[in-house]
Amino acid sequence: MDCGSKPKFDTCFFERYAQITLETVLGKHYANLENKDRPDLQDIPQSIGIEVTRAMHESKAEAISLLNEMAVDEVMEVPSLTNKEMYRLGYTYGLMSKEIVGPTEYQYWLQASPMSRVIENKVRKAVSGFYGNFRELGLYIFTKDDVINGELMAAMHLITDLQAGQSGGFDTLYVSEIQNLYVCDIRTKNCQPYHISAEMCRHFFQKAITQ
Repeated sequence: MDCGSKPKFDTCFFERYAQITLETVLGKHYANLENKDRPDLQDIPQSIGIEVTRAMHESKAEAISLLNEMAVDEVMEVPSLTNKEMYRLGYTYGLMSKEIVGPTEYQYWLQASPMSRVIENKVRKAVSGFYGNFRELGLYIFTKDDVINGELMAAMHLITDLQAGQSGGFDTLYVSEIQNLYVCDIRTKNCQPYHISAEMCRHFFQKAITQ
C-alpha cells in the first residue's frame, strides 16, 4: 500500500514504525526503505523488500492495546484531525473509544489473524511472485503476545516448509513484540533478539505519527 496521501494515523503507521525500528536498531542498511506497495517497505537500489503485517485478534480493543504498548502511554487523538474527520477518512486509531471504528480501519483489522495464518497467507503470495523479485525479501510481523523461542523456531520451519521447492520466498522473519525485535534468518534458523527500551518505543511512536 502506497501511503503517501494517507493521514498519519492510518494503516501505514505500522509500516513507518517498522521502518524506523529497523533503521534505529539494525543500522544504515535499512535507512533508505520507503513506503511502497507489494511489499510495504522497499529499497530499490539495494533490492530490499519487506512486507509488514500483524498477527493478533481482529478487534478494536486489541488494536488500542497494541498501540498503547507502542506509545508506552494511552494513545491520544491526533491534534490535526477532529473525531469526525478521522471517521470520515476511515481511521480512528487516535481515538480511545473501543466503540468507534472507522470503516476502512474495520476492514484492516479484519485482516489480522494468528501467526500461522499470517505466515501461510504471506508466503503463498511471496512464492507466487506477488511481491516482485528482491534480493532480500523479509516478513515483518507485529504481535501483541510475548514470543518464546520455540514459537520463533516453529514459525521459521513453517516458512521453510511452505517455500520448499519454490524459486522465491522470504529470507528473513522480523517479529516485533514492541519491547523486543527478533530478527530471524530463515535459511540458518538463527534468531537474534534486540531489546527496545520504553524511551525508544516512545520515540518510534512519535516519529511514526509525525514524519
